Amino acid sequence: MAGRQRLAALAAVVLLATGLTGCGGGGDTSPTPSGSPTPTSASPTGPAKPTDRSPHGVLLSAQLAMQTARRAKVSYRLGTDAGAGPLFWQPKTALQIKRSTPADAEQLIVVDTVAYQGGDAATAVRQGGRHWERFAVPPDPDGHREVPYAGLIDLLNPVEALAAATADGADARFVGEEKFEDSTVEHYRVTTTAEKYATVQTQLTQARRDGLRAALAPGGSISLTLDLWLNDKDQLVKLQRTGSGDTGRADDSVLYTDLAGALLSVQAPAETDTVDTGTRTVSPLAR
Repeated sequence: MAGRQRLAALAAVVLLATGLTGCGGGGDTSPTPSGSPTPTSASPTGPAKPTDRSPHGVLLSAQLAMQTARRAKVSYRLGTDAGAGPLFWQPKTALQIKRSTPADAEQLIVVDTVAYQGGDAATAVRQGGRHWERFAVPPDPDGHREVPYAGLIDLLNPVEALAAATADGADARFVGEEKFEDSTVEHYRVTTTAEKYATVQTQLTQARRDGLRAALAPGGSISLTLDLWLNDKDQLVKLQRTGSGDTGRADDSVLYTDLAGALLSVQAPAETDTVDTGTRTVSPLAR
């Protein structure tokens, strides 16, 4: 990987065309589109790399690679919360997580602005035999409806992490090549702050930026270290965030596999197995 040829310029990237399609029984399963984006065309060799192979240049290439990938299977540990499942971060948000730690519900599904939670026997007992509860977040005064569990999604989104890693003032360095599973990856380390990490996410609402900042700075953490492991396509395969402050410490990790995998899907439950619970306030820090 250290001997990868430098290219003269970026080649054109053919973005995967995607769409969300419904699934399940009982007719339309969601008031919003649901399902899995599927590619209609793709570059056979993937996005070209820029000529700048400095740490900053490589991380910019990784940001482009993850924007192009649009989806991955994630396996995460965020504080005391852990789970795994497919995540779509573009063009719309979709998430289907099965938790491996105790939580209010065993599974969580988010399709754009609608969420479903449950999938377990306890929910079925509580809801008269139906396994899923469907809800949305109340609209703000301007009528904008936020994505449920946005706090969790922002911590998992690799493009947001790479935006922070490549922002002005972030100190990036190459740590070295390492073995990761059955391949060799490049390890980069970036020093920044929770404030800068959140501030550069200009595509998010102010409320989401505030929530992200708080989640990354438990107990007033002021420093943040991002460790990023990239494969030979400059795709992010592992992210680790650590931070320390006066009374708290951040320690999160996310693995990304099946990048742009055609078999990944997020499916809304069948309407016959769903109870509509209306709107529900979800904390921006909800995980």
